[in-house]
Amino acid sequence: MINKVIAQVLPYMPEKLIWQFSKRYIAGETMEDGIAVARQLNDEGVQVTMDLLGEFITNLQQAEDNKNQYLQIIERFTSEDIKGNFSLKPSMFGLLLDKEVCYQHIREIVQKAKDCNSFVRVDMEDSQCVDIEIDIFYKLKAEFSGYVGLVVQAYLRRTLNDLTHLANLPSNGHPLNFRLCKGIYIEPAEIAYKEYQSVRDHYLEDLEYMFKNKMFVGIATHDKFLVDRAIELIVKYQVPHNMYEFQMLFGVTPDLRKMIVDQGHRMRVYVPFGKEWFGYSTRRLKENPKIASHIIKALFFRG
Repeated sequence: MINKVIAQVLPYMPEKLIWQFSKRYIAGETMEDGIAVARQLNDEGVQVTMDLLGEFITNLQQAEDNKNQYLQIIERFTSEDIKGNFSLKPSMFGLLLDKEVCYQHIREIVQKAKDCNSFVRVDMEDSQCVDIEIDIFYKLKAEFSGYVGLVVQAYLRRTLNDLTHLANLPSNGHPLNFRLCKGIYIEPAEIAYKEYQSVRDHYLEDLEYMFKNKMFVGIATHDKFLVDRAIELIVKYQVPHNMYEFQMLFGVTPDLRKMIVDQGHRMRVYVPFGKEWFGYSTRRLKENPKIASHIIKALFFRG
């Protein structure tokens, strides 16, 4: 209850105060900020996936603007030889306003990534978006096989069934490419597992299915229990190094990240940046009020 109250109040506090927390998890507002963080991570032996902030827009001009920014970002980052790729949220291209406009914007972005020999991952959002985002992936995969991937969320009851259907997609010479995360959005118990260990169990069930079916997996977690179990499955199924990687958020569990890298596993860090950082931060609070206690610690115990 206290966390929920804090999560409701913090969005109305000064942006400068919220930035004291957010700057640990967001590269900054500009492309230069994103490049600087990406270079630092590359120097640590870590690859990146860059994410421009700004989901859930209110008009299609914003979608056009976001598309043009992504085209510039891909051009700039690839020309700078950053070791990484790109993630995007379909809602920032009008997913809930006009599905066809959204698809055409994302298609243009993936085409740009292909032209630059890069890769785009379509993020998964809340339950109202899931079916549409899977449909978008189906269409993109058919045209851009090795240049596009998708996120799946282990806490959704439907995910294993979705994977079994996605497994029937033709490979066209490239394995299916997924990021597997727990999931952060607040969803009803009818469609999502709510208990902590239950989510863990289904994460591992999904991961094992993906390994068995020769899918590439971005193992996205900061949970050491899941990291340890994932490594056991990698050994059990003798998964080649080019068929998986671990993924983490910028600024989260750096010691665990270093441990994974030191053990010889590939690591990719999700780096968000952009002028919409305040909205991103406050939405994360509303979606997951448990974060509020960490913010209070960051603000008052870390200065």
